[in-house]
Amino acid sequence: MTLSKDQMAARVARDIAHGAYVNLGIGQPTLVADHLGAESGVVLHTENGMLNMGRAAVGDEVDQDLVNAGKIPVVEPPGAAYFHSADSFAMMRGSHLDVCVLGAFQVSAAGDLANWHTEAPDAIPAVGGAMDLAIGAKSVFVMMTLFAKDGTAKLVPECTYPLTGVGCVSRVYTDLAVFELGGGTDGRDVAVVETFGTSYDELAQRLAVPLRRAHDRG
Repeated sequence: MTLSKDQMAARVARDIAHGAYVNLGIGQPTLVADHLGAESGVVLHTENGMLNMGRAAVGDEVDQDLVNAGKIPVVEPPGAAYFHSADSFAMMRGSHLDVCVLGAFQVSAAGDLANWHTEAPDAIPAVGGAMDLAIGAKSVFVMMTLFAKDGTAKLVPECTYPLTGVGCVSRVYTDLAVFELGGGTDGRDVAVVETFGTSYDELAQRLAVPLRRAHDRG
């Protein structure tokens, strides 16, 4: 079975180190918060000015004045702190975040990220804080479906959309597989860590990027 969005989020959460400081991008990545319990020690940062952000709020927990960067109501765990957005961006730009999890339109084999504009005539380009996160976080994870609605791959040899960051992505989590990027002598190594509802050979046929199995150091 391929992974649902929630299952993808849970898979990302598994790979976030205990006690890490983490930013979750707008869209699918916000679901990761729902899979990080207090025992994880993970401290969530949101660019609109909150540290130690909680999961999505439900029912009577909802407070429309307490939201994440995607305007989704969240809960306030003990120890949560608030600050000006300028201070929030200083945290992002100053390499104070261990991990950020972002969505993407495309990721290249070299770890280039394109997630803010498809150049479609009706698209509204808005890079937001993604550019700051892509270069400021110590590790950048991408969470996305592997193929677009038209069947084209989002993990590509070279990005064709405007870039958000260059060589910044280290891992890609999708509905069909988890990939690790950045190895090899040319930095364009794409390793398949795990597959879901498909096989390594099927992925190798469908993707234009050369693949290797993660355990094969070749």
